[in-house]
Amino acid sequence: MIGIDIGGANLKVVDDTGVHIHYCPLWQGAPLADLLKPYAGKPAAVVMSGELADCFASKMDGIRWIVEAVQEVIPGAVFYGTDAAFHTRPVPALAAANWLASADYLRENYADAVLLDVGSTTADVISLNRFEDLKGLTDTRRLQEQYLVYTGMLRTNVATLVSSVMLDGTATPVSTEYFAASGDAHLLLGHIAPEDYTSPAPDDGEKTPEAALRRLARVVCADLDEIGRDGALAVARQFWDAQRTLIARAVEHAVSRSGSGRLITAGIGADLFARELGGVTLEEEIGEVSDALPAYAVREVALRRSGGA
Repeated sequence: MIGIDIGGANLKVVDDTGVHIHYCPLWQGAPLADLLKPYAGKPAAVVMSGELADCFASKMDGIRWIVEAVQEVIPGAVFYGTDAAFHTRPVPALAAANWLASADYLRENYADAVLLDVGSTTADVISLNRFEDLKGLTDTRRLQEQYLVYTGMLRTNVATLVSSVMLDGTATPVSTEYFAASGDAHLLLGHIAPEDYTSPAPDDGEKTPEAALRRLARVVCADLDEIGRDGALAVARQFWDAQRTLIARAVEHAVSRSGSGRLITAGIGADLFARELGGVTLEEEIGEVSDALPAYAVREVALRRSGGA
């Protein structure tokens, strides 16, 4: 059995050999079926969130396309929905159910915890002792409930979280162009390594500290020699402060509502947010598969329900 998580930007597969992450930008026509061919011949459990990609006219169009692409390669695949059930055909419940699969897997052993899964694009905040209340939630409802925070470690436009920054004591409005991404800020601040910056940079350029500094300078319409390294780092730090505050507030809200006693973290931001918010990473519990938690979780839920090992 393999587990598959199909996002808008990444395809994540977990099998007996480990975690496999493929960059798969659906909005650019990524060949999903071709990327899945190496995994053909194995039973598969699937979750998705890529149906929201703007190449699809509606979520149902995206769901149908994804289901057909998977079934072209793996005809017997089953798809986990927000009703916590598995399906074999396109239905609305398949939209953005990856977070619920994670909760379904973890809720028995971590019922006293809030899960914070910070990926490249979004952060899921999940109270594991409220599973029945979580069923059926759409992404819109999750945004309203602060269970979904639309910011991540790599792909967030810096200008979406800061409208101005302080440079040498002067409030400086930012450009709303996509000049720099969260990956640039986190790379410069030492939160990720260059090899972790797996999505394309905003300018399709190099993913090095020097290139990240140049992109961050552009956020205030400057070249690097105009504001210097310190100025670009100031942009990075103020973006990170805003991002941390946004996610921390959502976690505090979830803890307050659920009465949970601890925080566990997963995803590319697991180590960072465990340090910052006083949590424990899932990697300490389940190993590297925590980097692709929904793919691993849907696999384990499917095996559990089938009575498999």
